[in-house]
Amino acid sequence: MKKDQLEIACFNLQSAIIAQENGADRVELCANMNEGGTTPDFEITEAARKELKIKLNVMIRPRGGDFVYSDAEFEQMKTEIQQFKKLNLDGFVFGILDKDGNVNKEQNSELVALAHPVPCTFHRAFDVVANVYESLESIIECGFKTILTSGQEKNVVEGIDVLAELVRKADNRITIMPGGGLRSSNIGLLKEKTNAIFYHSSAIVDPGETANGEEVKAMKSRL
Repeated sequence: MKKDQLEIACFNLQSAIIAQENGADRVELCANMNEGGTTPDFEITEAARKELKIKLNVMIRPRGGDFVYSDAEFEQMKTEIQQFKKLNLDGFVFGILDKDGNVNKEQNSELVALAHPVPCTFHRAFDVVANVYESLESIIECGFKTILTSGQEKNVVEGIDVLAELVRKADNRITIMPGGGLRSSNIGLLKEKTNAIFYHSSAIVDPGETANGEEVKAMKSRL
């Protein structure tokens, strides 16, 4: 039976290499940890693609803050997807809302189509949507393959009941990937309660922005 999968959010090339060396299944590369992640530098992404044998997803997010974007920012996201696509990536990570806190189906669908055949993950913009279960259906309709979420709480443990319900309602139509405060100390509980098959963590346990190899290994061993 296939073991559950672990994705490590990496904010530098060193973290991506640490993630691979310690058993992660996929890297999500982004910049600006303090902003919750933004589009990474193209050259760093290119270097990561050369170093990594495991899967590499890249965040497409022009800035921190909310998830309602101007026309110029939306054009920037389209341009970045087209540029990064040349690097033979395994996935894109983004999410756009409208001013009422609903999933912007038109813009998200356009980006998913532009990324095709590269699969897309709807990121933690999901944690501030107005209606969590309606939004689940909207995101499936847009063509996303995965939703990264803490269950609309500040961490996965507090959001565990919503995460379990999302997995149930998704019913294998889309992957629900718990992320946000996920660590080796709680990943077993999440696995037991949610039945998710993919998990997301930065594995950062020390000051700074670099993943901890032992933490990656410990999380992977509990899946």
